[in-house]
Amino acid sequence: MMMAHRWTALVTILALLVYFWMGLRVAGARGKAGIAAPAMTGEPVLERTIRAHYNTLEWLPMFLVGMWLFAIYWNELVAAGLGVVWIIGRVLYAQGYVAEASKRSTGFLIQSVATGILLFGALGKIAYSLATGGV
Repeated sequence: MMMAHRWTALVTILALLVYFWMGLRVAGARGKAGIAAPAMTGEPVLERTIRAHYNTLEWLPMFLVGMWLFAIYWNELVAAGLGVVWIIGRVLYAQGYVAEASKRSTGFLIQSVATGILLFGALGKIAYSLATGGV
């Protein structure tokens, strides 16, 4: 039975569930605004809700790849912990952005720092391993 990286796998699923939740918020905002798909403009709350959802999609590949590589090359629990920080940042980002565009900064900063640590941490460890011939 595969038990390695179970925490990273759990955080991956939680991150995808947050993305799913954001998609449901887009549907709810559409309903409140009375704007059917494929239209995406005309109501500021809908536009901000869609943008928060899309921005999360834009960050998911960097985050997920970074988290998994960090878990493999450094430490799974630290990777999963940083993944939870990323999720919290994305939720704060989405809630702030939907309320008012200028309120997205704190969440954005949190998730971008978490992503940077994961990506550059993994890159550093891989580069070090290549340079030293180690694992």
